[in-house]
Amino acid sequence: MVNQLPQLTPFDQHNRFLESNVHPSDWKNPVPASNYHLVVIGAGTAGLVTAAAAAGLGARVALIESDLMGGDCLNVGCVPSKSLIAASRFIANGQRGKKMGISSAENPCINFSEIMERMRKQRSEISPVDSAKRFQELGVDVFFGRGSFIDDHTVSIDSANESATQLKFKKAVIASGARAKIPEIEGLDQIDFLTNENLFSITELPPRLGIIGGGPIGSEIAQCFARFGSDVSLFERGPNILGREDSQAASVLQSQFEQEGISLFLKSNNLSLSKLKNGILVRGLQGENSNPFETTVDKILIAVGRTPNLENLNLESANVKFNAHGIGVNDSLQTSNPKIFAAGDVCSKYKFTHAADFQARIVIQNALFAIGPIGRKKASQLLIPRATYTSPEIAHVGLYPQEAEAQKIEIDTFTQSFAHVDRAILDSAEEGFVKVHTRKGTDQIVGATIVAEHAGDLISEISVAITNKIGLSKIGATIHPYPTYADAIRKLGDQFNKTKLTPLNQKILKWLLRINVGR
Repeated sequence: MVNQLPQLTPFDQHNRFLESNVHPSDWKNPVPASNYHLVVIGAGTAGLVTAAAAAGLGARVALIESDLMGGDCLNVGCVPSKSLIAASRFIANGQRGKKMGISSAENPCINFSEIMERMRKQRSEISPVDSAKRFQELGVDVFFGRGSFIDDHTVSIDSANESATQLKFKKAVIASGARAKIPEIEGLDQIDFLTNENLFSITELPPRLGIIGGGPIGSEIAQCFARFGSDVSLFERGPNILGREDSQAASVLQSQFEQEGISLFLKSNNLSLSKLKNGILVRGLQGENSNPFETTVDKILIAVGRTPNLENLNLESANVKFNAHGIGVNDSLQTSNPKIFAAGDVCSKYKFTHAADFQARIVIQNALFAIGPIGRKKASQLLIPRATYTSPEIAHVGLYPQEAEAQKIEIDTFTQSFAHVDRAILDSAEEGFVKVHTRKGTDQIVGATIVAEHAGDLISEISVAITNKIGLSKIGATIHPYPTYADAIRKLGDQFNKTKLTPLNQKILKWLLRINVGR
């Protein structure tokens, strides 16, 4: 039964409504067409965008989902996590109110069960967009069951309630997504641990929460639950959290975590877990000198990355090559079988909803309309920004300095601290900065990092500039409303323009000034 899935626990009115949309219990798979232009395996973001667009263009499309339509993003990812983060920010804003003379906000009453119910309600309200009924109305044949390849033009669907069905296709798209990676940790198999798949089903706040992994997911949840009232311990094997980000950006967030009482166990390794009567004992080694430590938590969340969903697809029968990192694709998102494409988390290093969306758009054009083996659209042409929704947020687009160096691109770097941006000062949100990298000696932007309360929104201005080849000087010449956080980006344009004021230029300007207005 679908309602036994951890994503649908507790099976209240909100999760019942969610189920009725994304995996209706009374759904009858349609009679398959004799042949499909496109068969899509997986109804997460990549699969949904592919199926909807292809059907809208007149193609015969079949969409296969073994679990819940909407994939991780709707059910156990972006949507539920951002709902909880929104609630946690209200708590933090109330506590920060003391700086503004609002002392009554210091001790908010936090009802965790109501916070979780609000999340389930919001998730269910969004779910009709990803529903089986909607896609059926778009002209897509929606099949629930486990899809696997029989050969390079046939997919079999194994459904619990119906006999196996075979679908013939001209082209296919694998969009089966990814799931939480489970590391080898001594004792992990002896405890009931959490991943993103069951985290959003808990109804009681863990008094002590341990999180293994200091990447985006682990960091977001650590801060969120600390604000709800959990005593959070974060275990990260690297020297700092968010190890892939700009080190200065990670340092700002790390300092914020320490201020909020999150216990950071950095450079932690050799972890082992033991089940106790009153919790879970975590042991390990920490720091440069591998000092032993132990601490006790009530729940453990595993957040060490993602692993592609490849099991049971029978990819060998379709001559599709893959490895532990996912399905291999070329720049057109074709697999080793030119009739079969892949998109989203199952094949991409960019495991973001927006990346899956735009990869699906590439697949549509290349699978249905491209001429020749290469295709018209290339995945390498995509500029993919990203954001981690902590407080402050960290957003990035384009190249980091080390990536520019590897590509032999010389850069100049311009940094604007929010400590000198009036809106941030007025909001008591001075921590953070905007850092932009330009090709050396020019205003051509090649990368940027933003650390701010709304960095995920602010980074889009930089993304638009890079995509449309708008230089930093033109951003500086564009009027921004005052006072705003975005004014920090404009100030960087001013910084660049000042670099053009060389000693020679200054002499020329002084000479022109004397000519025009006299001494």
